[in-house]
Amino acid sequence: MSNPHKSLPLSPLALVRNIWGHKSLILQMAKREVVGRYKGSTMGLAWSFLNPLFMLIVYTFVFSVVFKARWSVGGDESRTQFAVILFVGMIVHGFFAEVVNRAPQIILGNTNYVKKVVFPLETLPVISLCAALFHTSISVMVLLCAFFLFNGFLHWTIVFLPLVLLPLVIFCLGLGWILASLGVYIRDVGQTTAIITTVMMFLSPVFFPITALPEKYRIWIMLNPLTFIIEQSRNVLIWGRIPDWLGLGIYTLAAAVVAWLGFVFFQKTRKGFADVL
Repeated sequence: MSNPHKSLPLSPLALVRNIWGHKSLILQMAKREVVGRYKGSTMGLAWSFLNPLFMLIVYTFVFSVVFKARWSVGGDESRTQFAVILFVGMIVHGFFAEVVNRAPQIILGNTNYVKKVVFPLETLPVISLCAALFHTSISVMVLLCAFFLFNGFLHWTIVFLPLVLLPLVIFCLGLGWILASLGVYIRDVGQTTAIITTVMMFLSPVFFPITALPEKYRIWIMLNPLTFIIEQSRNVLIWGRIPDWLGLGIYTLAAAVVAWLGFVFFQKTRKGFADVL
């Protein structure tokens, strides 16, 4: 086992080099995690496609048939539009929730990597994030198929979706490192994140447009890190609008700071993992 007290590089450049240097390992283990999730089931990996498909069907039926819900007061909105708009918000929140809720258990579930072998522990949150990205990509494919089926076309602005989601991915990576480390020392973190992510779903514009809120409450919704990404994702996927490049740039810079701080925190605190576990 490597010396746990060895000084580790902590610069932003070291962060990038670390991920890039272990890219093969990260991709290989992310693939194993995705496949392992459905190991033993008859449908296997097909469930990654069927799960979001079933959810979209349920959303479409409940909101377009039962509730006859509309996102806006405009008369040109189709009956299925609300379900598709809602699904965009659920995809963004689902990615965030999966990364955050799994992070506190990452080290606890891989104690063999801590105690028995030389392993780059800092890659574990990255691996989990890549697995979550895979499932998010499948959900987006289901969404695009449904949008095309309902409307007969796709907006060309969908090409901007990776750039829209990138700041959230970076932000979640930083949170993943922080929570993975805290989960080792404070076992209640896992239960806390489950509550927080549920609250954040209802305090972000997943089920309602921001304009539905009184002006005095909108500032609190905008403070939710999911709000801006959900709104921008809908712009490029549903409304065919160009993203807010300035807002994305500011968000990306802030997310990069969070990611670097998370990396530093993880590398500083990992020295005590073996003692606690």
